[in-house]
Amino acid sequence: MYPTSLTQLARANPFSAPLFTLQKVEEPRQSVHGQRSRRLAAAAVADEDVSCEFGSSKYYALCGFGGILSCGLTHTAVVPLDLVKCRLQVNPDKYKSIGNGFSVTVREDGVRGLAKGWAPTFIGYSMQGLCKFGFYEVFKILYSDLLGEENTYLWRTSLYLAASASAEFFADIALAPMEAVKVRIQTQPGYANTLRECVPKMYGEEGLWAFYKGVVPLWMRQIPYTMMKFACFERTVELLYKYVVPKPRSECSKPEQLVVTFVAGYIAGVFCAIVSHPADSVVSVLNKEKGSTAVQVLKRLGPKGVWKGLVARIIMIGTLTALQWFIYDSVKVYFRLPRPPPPEMPESLKKKLGLTE
Repeated sequence: MYPTSLTQLARANPFSAPLFTLQKVEEPRQSVHGQRSRRLAAAAVADEDVSCEFGSSKYYALCGFGGILSCGLTHTAVVPLDLVKCRLQVNPDKYKSIGNGFSVTVREDGVRGLAKGWAPTFIGYSMQGLCKFGFYEVFKILYSDLLGEENTYLWRTSLYLAASASAEFFADIALAPMEAVKVRIQTQPGYANTLRECVPKMYGEEGLWAFYKGVVPLWMRQIPYTMMKFACFERTVELLYKYVVPKPRSECSKPEQLVVTFVAGYIAGVFCAIVSHPADSVVSVLNKEKGSTAVQVLKRLGPKGVWKGLVARIIMIGTLTALQWFIYDSVKVYFRLPRPPPPEMPESLKKKLGLTE
């Protein structure tokens, strides 16, 4: 059989392998259970040393738990920097730089003022992490099964992009209420100081819509961010093992693999911050103001205004993303979850491309 039309179209995919000459060969036989092994994750562990089956309910549940820890803990840890970043975006006349933002905040609210919004941050981003990482694993396996082993390899970056975008769509719905509360606490001095004080006040003034009016801008910010976060991370890990790490991945210890995870996560985080920053500025202003729309805020900020606070966001998101991947992969190591190695070209595809006899 010749490759499917999807395989042929992969030649035009900018993320796939270079052009090859395809040869007519017999299709490989399916395994006993009709499934082919999937190789779409960073770092590895011996097959006999895993605590559950790849793609099982337990696997998804523990991945979701890893997402809760990775996102909830890291976002809460950087609340002071996030608070200053938000204030730079919504009130640049008062908060002129990162250093000035910290000094003004401490002078007006004391050191404790830097922790404003920690509770909605922890709850909101824990829920987001649960959906982001848990659903990413679900959609990655689902789309891989739909594509087949060969197309999964050829279109792997596109698969990472599609799976992460699908996961983030649901993750932002879970995040939106607490994100609205957090921004209101951080950017409107005197409005509310705690989660318990802010939620009923927002609901009484604007109803349920107050918690979800920022969901579309959140999608605008978070979906490109997450697509970059996952696709860039996956491909960076692949490249690091191929060109930078001085020995084969199979010979790397688990701590060494986690170092690769951290480095790849930081590289991905820098790109994430740049891609998502304009929408992040819109979200911050939108949740501060009543009655405004995303389009109105975007017009008012202008081309320069949407990039305010970018340096702070790069520092925050780079560190954040690196720590998130490190924590997430550490959870997989601790619970002995399956961690397949970076993808390799299937033998059947090598035959079609004339790379093997």
